[in-house]
Amino acid sequence: MADQERITDIGPPDFKNFMPPVITENFGKWKYHEILEPGVLVHVAESGAEVYTVRVGGCRIMSVDHIREICEIADKYCDGHLRFTTRNNIEFLLSDKSKVEPLKKDLASRGNKFPIGGTGAGITNIVHTQGWLHCHTPAIDASGIVKAVMDELYDDFTSMRLPAQVRISLACCLNMCGAVHCSDISILGIHRKPPLIEHERVDAVCEIPLAISACPTAAIKPKKVKVGDKEVKSVEVNDPRCMFCGNCYTMCAAMPLADAEGDGIALWVGGKVSNSRTPPSFSKLAVPFLPNEPPRWPSTVKAVKQMVEAYAAGGKKYERVGEWIERIGWERFFEVTGIEFKHQHIDDYRLAMTTWRTTTQFKF
Repeated sequence: MADQERITDIGPPDFKNFMPPVITENFGKWKYHEILEPGVLVHVAESGAEVYTVRVGGCRIMSVDHIREICEIADKYCDGHLRFTTRNNIEFLLSDKSKVEPLKKDLASRGNKFPIGGTGAGITNIVHTQGWLHCHTPAIDASGIVKAVMDELYDDFTSMRLPAQVRISLACCLNMCGAVHCSDISILGIHRKPPLIEHERVDAVCEIPLAISACPTAAIKPKKVKVGDKEVKSVEVNDPRCMFCGNCYTMCAAMPLADAEGDGIALWVGGKVSNSRTPPSFSKLAVPFLPNEPPRWPSTVKAVKQMVEAYAAGGKKYERVGEWIERIGWERFFEVTGIEFKHQHIDDYRLAMTTWRTTTQFKF
């Protein structure tokens, strides 16, 4: 098929049609960039052209009115150009340096609605999943916890006092739509109880073979159950085999997994995607369980704050959280953060031979 015959209006439009002219003209020809101050960057092209970026914190769930206000600001100062980062920050893009200060003053005049920051050796916005607002298998809320945590870490969003950047993420269950497997600090929702089976509804609302085949550990099998004086088709769960993933509930609404006591939060640390200095690494368990405590989740906020402060005090320049922990040792990490070491921290996965600590060297 010739290019001119191709259908191009399926899916999102080409992003190149929405870039500022200065970026289009210098695409792929950038010489360097600098962070001028927290939240303000400049990119310089080989041609000498400059693009200034003012980054402000955004939220994942935005109202139409809020988006209209963002667009109004972009129209006023940026010729209508802005972008959203993968961590829900808003970046206003300017080719005119003289508009940077007026833009900053305008943003500051709107209260704390548009905090400037999230760059360099500080904490950027938390990337998170949907939580109680929209997801069907969450163990915890997402946007509520993120709001509570970021309120506590606000000063580290608007400054760059830390040894290096700190990426925080949240996933509301182990299916992990978020980046908790490779972030400096991760907040993970966990279920601890198998699904509740509503026997009287299973056969009416579920395709039983689908619910059975959806289980990754083969913990579900068909079973006839007596409900009142009537025998109905249902299922049975082998509790010791259940990994609390919620796949069955995805297939069958009569197998809810949510539980007020069983659901809670685990905190993970030390992951990163960056290849700088050390290879990318996965996050490791720091806190096995914290309870759900809406609306402000004080135990979770306190634990995250403790880890950030310990890292700020003990990390070396450019050292990410995981690199800091590896240098001082996990024994020392638990000591300086005040986190209790528990049996869940011992890696007993049967295929984990490469991750076991097999030496007698400890760091206290």
